Amino acid sequence: MVMLNDDGIPRFNISSYYRRFLVGKRDATDATRTFLDEKLKSAQWLIRSIDQRNKTIVRVVESIVKFQEPFFEHGVQYLRPMILRDVAEDVSMHESTISRVTSNKYLHSAQGIYELKYFFNTSIPRSQEGLTELSSVAVREMIRKMVDQEDADAPLKDQEIVARLKAQNVELARRTVAKYRTELNIPSASRRKRAC
Repeated sequence: MVMLNDDGIPRFNISSYYRRFLVGKRDATDATRTFLDEKLKSAQWLIRSIDQRNKTIVRVVESIVKFQEPFFEHGVQYLRPMILRDVAEDVSMHESTISRVTSNKYLHSAQGIYELKYFFNTSIPRSQEGLTELSSVAVREMIRKMVDQEDADAPLKDQEIVARLKAQNVELARRTVAKYRTELNIPSASRRKRAC
């Protein structure tokens, strides 16, 4: 279930004083009435725009949750590859709209708090036909777990990580493993050995 967190956000409404002034029989000059009428229309447009924005955020997040349901049920290793186009097609909006909607927005779930952009990631093909592709985030998590479980006296070299991933039907180049390891702030094998 997706709910917009609008705690602390003020509710916008039109001042009843000015609304009465416009519909009342007070003596107002045409210029004053015209000015207030324009401001009323602008305020109504702003309120509708904010409401539409909130509805759009909810629709986009519902789509993300639908695509990433295994992640929300089981964790990071089940994060699926997904691109902006997937959500854009699902909610019938343009990719640029999805990009704007997901910028600097966060989702709070049982798995933690994540920026919406976190759910958009590239896919890593599997070496065996019929296996579903993995997200780059899930592969990074596999690498992190391998390093966490390695023998401190003989840390895994990047090429050894490549071999272990290949045994799990994940094809990655050594330089890609090195890139992911760096992104995870994991030092090279030689530095991990010295640190032990």
